[in-house]
Amino acid sequence: MAEVSLRKRIWGWYSFDWASQPYHTVLNTFIFGPFFAAIAATYFLNLGFSEDIADAKAQTMWALSTAIYGILIALMAPVFGAMADSSGRRMPWIVVFSIMYVAGSGLLWFTDPTGSNLYWMLAAFGLGFIGGECALIFVNAQLPGLGTKDEIGKISGSGFAIGYLGGVISLILVLVFVVEQSNGLTIAGLEPVFGLDPSQREGTRATGIFTALWFAIFMIPYFLWVREKPSTAKQDNVFQALGRVWSSIKGLRQKPSLGVFLLSSMLYRDGLNGLYAFGGVYAGLVLNWEVSQIGAFGVIAALGATIFSYLGGFADRRFGPKPVIILTILVLMVISFTIINLSPTAFFGVVLSDGTNLPNTIFMISGVFIGGMGGILQSASRSLMVRHCDPEAATEYFGLYGMSGRATAFLAPTLIAIVTAATNSARLGISPVLVLFIIGLILLLWVKAEGETNT
Repeated sequence: MAEVSLRKRIWGWYSFDWASQPYHTVLNTFIFGPFFAAIAATYFLNLGFSEDIADAKAQTMWALSTAIYGILIALMAPVFGAMADSSGRRMPWIVVFSIMYVAGSGLLWFTDPTGSNLYWMLAAFGLGFIGGECALIFVNAQLPGLGTKDEIGKISGSGFAIGYLGGVISLILVLVFVVEQSNGLTIAGLEPVFGLDPSQREGTRATGIFTALWFAIFMIPYFLWVREKPSTAKQDNVFQALGRVWSSIKGLRQKPSLGVFLLSSMLYRDGLNGLYAFGGVYAGLVLNWEVSQIGAFGVIAALGATIFSYLGGFADRRFGPKPVIILTILVLMVISFTIINLSPTAFFGVVLSDGTNLPNTIFMISGVFIGGMGGILQSASRSLMVRHCDPEAATEYFGLYGMSGRATAFLAPTLIAIVTAATNSARLGISPVLVLFIIGLILLLWVKAEGETNT
């Protein structure tokens, strides 16, 4: 078999970000998530609840399900990572999780617009979501082998930029040709393709099939160009892997910078995921946007993420990942505080004139910074993890990183669910993300910028 050049390996590695991004952009944040929240709210409204309480129950349902997925990922990620490292093979795991991604997203076509199968569709969404997140752990573990320490930041940033660009293009395609508005036409004024029935929300439901096909097609370069060395090593069983994970966790006492970084990133990434997961839901429930409007918001946010992630890679290379992370968290804190104080009728307590478009404009601008800063934050965090990582156990370490990112993944959605339920306000329910950013930022003070082996 012909040797694959490093350049091709890097571009193959990039293709995973491109292929997998629509699950987050099209499904989780801007199309299916708000769609699910809307039909869940209507379902509860038809049960006799008031509009505010129905909205709160819908957001709570979405939040709790997201929390459950996060717990499952946190439990599985480091164990699977340790098992893969013991055998030296990651590709079989990536294949299995890719199949879960495709199956879960494809099943979303069967969502009933009346809300009769809400829980089944939450399960389908979770199947694909868990598949994508677990596959990412193994793909991230391949990053240290793609360049030197100084090159990793730029490679990581470029990967996220390419991924977000894929998110932008996929989102534009479904908005122009697939997703129906209330008038039955797409945002471009076209009838949904392939005779999709707007009255049954088939255009919106078809985004699940679109996402599955997008992933299956664009993962081809990844599987062609990303290779791993053949290995005959025996793979650890689950109990042996658990022992390795426990040893790694205990070993964090000798690696305080890594331990604090995992704890810090656990919180600030959870806050970011909260903004991602509920940004579109917020727009639908608080600002009463249609799915097509939320999709347009998504295009703007993803474009911001594409540009900022690419530039962030250069900033990472110039200043190192830690200062970049600090700056992005500060910006996200300002954006979060702004959103919490935004409603269709008031801004920071100041009543707005009737018919003003200011809330929509402010939220659109906020979307640019959520996407942009979020892309930089994820890229720089991945880069800083590489600086703390043992290359010989990369998947195990990134398994811990994945666990830290998901160990409290239930926290943001659970806190959002609790605050939303307590206040009966989808707007105030977003406030816990601000607290998570603050605590994560404080903990970064004890993280070494160059990792454990450097002062």
